[in-house]
Amino acid sequence: MVVAASTVQEATELLAELVWLVLLAGALAGLAAFLYRWYVREEVPVGLALLVGLAGVAAYLNTSRALGQVIGGSTLPTEREVALFNIVAFALATGGVFLGRRAGDRLGADVVLRSDIQGVDRDVGRLVETVGRATAVELPGEIEDVVGYDPVPEEVKEELADRTFLFPRRLTVEELRERLVSRLEADYAVGTVDVDLAADGTVEYLALGSRAAGIGPTLPPESSAVAVRADPAFAASAGDRVQVWETDPPRRLLTAELRGVADDVVTLAIDAADTTKVDPSREYHLVTLPVGDRPDREFASLLRAADETFSSVVVAAGSPLDGLPVGALDVAVVAVTPEDGPPVGVPERGHVFAPGDRVFAIARPESLRRLETAAKPLDPSLDADADGQSPTETSPTPADGSGGGHPSGN
Repeated sequence: MVVAASTVQEATELLAELVWLVLLAGALAGLAAFLYRWYVREEVPVGLALLVGLAGVAAYLNTSRALGQVIGGSTLPTEREVALFNIVAFALATGGVFLGRRAGDRLGADVVLRSDIQGVDRDVGRLVETVGRATAVELPGEIEDVVGYDPVPEEVKEELADRTFLFPRRLTVEELRERLVSRLEADYAVGTVDVDLAADGTVEYLALGSRAAGIGPTLPPESSAVAVRADPAFAASAGDRVQVWETDPPRRLLTAELRGVADDVVTLAIDAADTTKVDPSREYHLVTLPVGDRPDREFASLLRAADETFSSVVVAAGSPLDGLPVGALDVAVVAVTPEDGPPVGVPERGHVFAPGDRVFAIARPESLRRLETAAKPLDPSLDADADGQSPTETSPTPADGSGGGHPSGN
């Protein structure tokens, strides 16, 4: 009976020691998973959790077991039993590592990340947070056209509708917007993107415009480029204004802009309405006009190469713009034309808008869209005049005054 009681006691001690080792391995792995999730914001690798958990078990066995054998307090009398005990201890501790890793990672995700999100200073900037490895941005099913730009092909809109893009985590709303715009422009050949993102990364509005239309950066809409046989002056170069004359009988046909010369073939930029006047089988005589400043062409060239575009709105009575000074807007106001009065070029910041003023502004498409909304009256019943036309109707106007929308790429 004494031998049996001693055996039961030794078995109980060994079992308790195994349970202790499993708990030690799980606790170490759980702590490693918690700290890894808190610092790296990702799930701890399995190898690292095993290394930390089993290292603690190995350290315990190498110290307590060796000391127990030295002082004679070990419950395992033989080396074979010691080796068997170690194998069982490592096998059970491995299971404890997986359990502790899962519990520590879940604790880190549920507690640390949530408190981190709630503790973000809203005055510094809203962060788009996710618990996973990436931030998912889903595009809306309805994609609008950017006013003043050529529309993108319908197949591109269908391909992008309801599509989801993945971006790195912990981006600010502005950084996420820039990543999305760059992705659409680079992967889908989109010229300009007008998008509004909510604080959580949800796309509230999306409009697309195609690449710049026309030949060259200064060929405006409603213009055409034609090749004719002619005799330009020796010193004529691209950009010169020329008159196109018929030779038999002598008659001035039209005025054009020289775009290129190759032997006796000349490329001219003309109004689209004058295209039918040119006969490619005839030879013409060109008269180069005196050189003069072309601020309209220079302005159009700079504007088409920029991210901004040019548009105008009419201030309605009772709208947010009514009585607002120019300096309160986040767009560049280049001119204001009162309803009854001469235009005011580059008005001062203190200039106050009045009902009927047409405001000409340069800004990004999303800013111009907000300006258009601000020009409408707060009372929807006042949004139309007597003949049913909206007094806040906008019409993007190119810098050269050709009447087409500004086709600048973004």
